[in-house]
Amino acid sequence: MPFVQITMLEGRTIEQKHDLIRRLTDATAESLGGDPGRIRVVIYEVSADSWGIGGEPVSSRRPIP
Repeated sequence: MPFVQITMLEGRTIEQKHDLIRRLTDATAESLGGDPGRIRVVIYEVSADSWGIGGEPVSSRRPIP
């Protein structure tokens, strides 16, 4: 049973996250030839204050959508 984990900055809509889950499930099933009903997808959302790039929090590098 494949288990897909995605970590991304928070701020996407529920619809975007549901679409991502569906597309990742479909792509994984197609690539591995598995049953989509056995594929698990988890999305971890991180705040821009808790995500750092180059020693700086993302919140200080770009505007938050």
